[in-house]
Amino acid sequence: MENIRVQKLHKEYTRWNWQAGKNEPFTEDMTLFTLSTPGSTYALAALESGHLAHVYYGKRTDDEDLSYLLRLGENPYTIKVNSRDTGTFMDTTPFEYPTFGTGDYRESAFALTDENGAAATSLVYRGYEIIEGKPALVQELEDCKVTLPSVKGCPRCASTLVITMEEVRTGAQVVLYYTAFRELDVITRSAVVKNTGDTAFKVTRAMSTAVDLDSDKYDFITLNGSWARERILERSPLHHGKQSIDSMKGESSHQSNPFAALVSHKADEESGEAYGFNLVYSGNFFAQAEVTQHKRTRFVMGMAPFDFSWTVAPGASFTVPEAVMVYSSEGIGKMSRTFHDLYRQHLIRGEYKDKARPVLINNWEATYFNFDTEKLVSIAESASKAGIEMLVMDDGWFGHRNSDDSSLGDWYVNEEKIKGGLKDLVDRVNALGMKFGIWFEPEMISPDSDLYRAHPDWAIQVKGLPLTQSRQQYVLDYSRKEIRDNIWAQMKKILDSANIEYIKWDMNRQITECGSAALPADRRQELWHRYVLGVYDLQERLVSEYPHILLENCSGGGARFDPGMLYFSPQIWTSDDTDAIERLKIQAGTSVCYPASAMGAHVSDCPNHTVGRSTPFSTRGNVAMVGTFGYELDITRISEEDRAQIPGQIAEFKKYNPIVREGDHYRLANIFEDNTFDAWMFVTKDKQKAVFTAVQVLGRPNYHSRLVKLAGLDEKKRYRSSLTNEVHSGAALMNCGVIVDLSGDFKSMVIEFEEVK
Repeated sequence: MENIRVQKLHKEYTRWNWQAGKNEPFTEDMTLFTLSTPGSTYALAALESGHLAHVYYGKRTDDEDLSYLLRLGENPYTIKVNSRDTGTFMDTTPFEYPTFGTGDYRESAFALTDENGAAATSLVYRGYEIIEGKPALVQELEDCKVTLPSVKGCPRCASTLVITMEEVRTGAQVVLYYTAFRELDVITRSAVVKNTGDTAFKVTRAMSTAVDLDSDKYDFITLNGSWARERILERSPLHHGKQSIDSMKGESSHQSNPFAALVSHKADEESGEAYGFNLVYSGNFFAQAEVTQHKRTRFVMGMAPFDFSWTVAPGASFTVPEAVMVYSSEGIGKMSRTFHDLYRQHLIRGEYKDKARPVLINNWEATYFNFDTEKLVSIAESASKAGIEMLVMDDGWFGHRNSDDSSLGDWYVNEEKIKGGLKDLVDRVNALGMKFGIWFEPEMISPDSDLYRAHPDWAIQVKGLPLTQSRQQYVLDYSRKEIRDNIWAQMKKILDSANIEYIKWDMNRQITECGSAALPADRRQELWHRYVLGVYDLQERLVSEYPHILLENCSGGGARFDPGMLYFSPQIWTSDDTDAIERLKIQAGTSVCYPASAMGAHVSDCPNHTVGRSTPFSTRGNVAMVGTFGYELDITRISEEDRAQIPGQIAEFKKYNPIVREGDHYRLANIFEDNTFDAWMFVTKDKQKAVFTAVQVLGRPNYHSRLVKLAGLDEKKRYRSSLTNEVHSGAALMNCGVIVDLSGDFKSMVIEFEEVK
């Protein structure tokens, strides 16, 4: 299927020339590019003036020529008709990659400064090529090359339009990449800035995507929150001016996720237009929707421009992270499912990409820092009898760490706790038939550590300012290869010493005093991005050298739940808040963009350690089954009644997980609007099986049952309910619904539906 079309057009127009006082003909030569996915079309045009204009993004149309949408025949400020008002032309034309300082006063996507400090930037079109497949994104540094995370696209599944622009003042090349997928309504965008001259310049702004939409009738959806309540969905109508989210924490953050959507006012789960945008990046970001003076909307997303610049020396280049764009004409739910399919098929890599994850038990909430070998083995013994498949040893096993105030950076085993050494512990756990996993926080350094005492300059810092402590720790300067090499050598020694099959990679604080002892002053603003590139470099080493290890990323819970991390780890710890009721919103918000297969989710002890709430053990299990599933408790101390439920929960997880991990996700209730009830379901791609879950948060007086309409089934197929054993058509289940009869608070149910042939 050809999904990129190129047309050379010669257009003839007539326009009233107010200076001459008469109608005058004029022509416009342009190159029109049309990218198609199964349900969407994206069009842009290189104009005769050299400007690259945005034409259309929306529901698929197979019209050969959409250039009429540019309205060149009616725009009084078209350059050929009215060259005296090119400034107005610049401030009204929809641009593909708008620049700063030449008349477009809307939010810009790109800017650079030359050796004289001039910031006005102008890009002109120079040519294009089409590549079958999708090229990787690589940033060359002084001492290594780093591959930036990006979705993969083989020649069979995607084509890439490459457009070359030239910056008028410096001669720099700005190469824009557009990849259109053949089986998903996805277009990705990125850019590479090349210095082909003999003088360095600084890139001060380089967004990953910019889209001008010819309307302001949208709601802005973002995923916001804080520690222990990440990715709570917020929705508000656009208004004149700018609405934005960002992070300046050195990570994508608890507070805002690098996802945003523009949806029609009446859009819901199954109807209406939705434009979803996600940045494949794990550092500072910026996303903004701007309603302009002409009631149009400009959306931009990319690396945060504040406190950022990147010097591009002659012959060097700068690679912009990737943005994913998803269009849906069938509501927010279809948008979500497209993101899920894209990330499961084209972003997540490695052995566990399409594989069930082991059911694990993590000792953090069970013991915190108070454990030794015998305690861990006792947990493993009870866990193995219940069918749990892996023990994860969390924080506190290294250096002289007995609380969070020391030893980060000293990655050697504390043999006062792990008596007999790590290998002895791992061998004993393996002898029980269980795998073994371990916790690291490789990006951090404690003031009370051998590493800091030897290398105090290895912490990120600004000379003359006291270092801000958070959790009594500092951040290592990962822009420096010698620091990454040191940490990698320590980690490798641990990993080679025993049969470790899982790593939880944590990051428990954000960056402050952003400065490096190794960067010259005029390149200090590069540190934010160089830090992220350093993290990517080290994680790539890990997954390349130890491909069989299951990596789970974490950052104080869910502060780095982004596509950049999914490129390295098939799962991310969703939140430190494991309360089943709080998790309803956290997991529902996360699912707006990210698949359930990526959500780390555990059954924890009660009263919950974060909110103090007690919920039924069964409900905790049913909610955790939406994710990777595991346990975060002391199995040796919970009640016999709860412990007895674990084998059954694991059996249910193994039965339903293939549907959850690979199927289509449908949100059937809105927990953000109704705090009393939630429901969702997963349906296999062939629509032969489905699993439905409902949670009654608060009981209701006088009546208990309610009808919930299912979704995603085949209307003509007939399905048997595991709850009632009754058989109903897909049409009846979706149009009439199923009865949910739950009384009391925090109660839940799971129903499997299987096709009857």
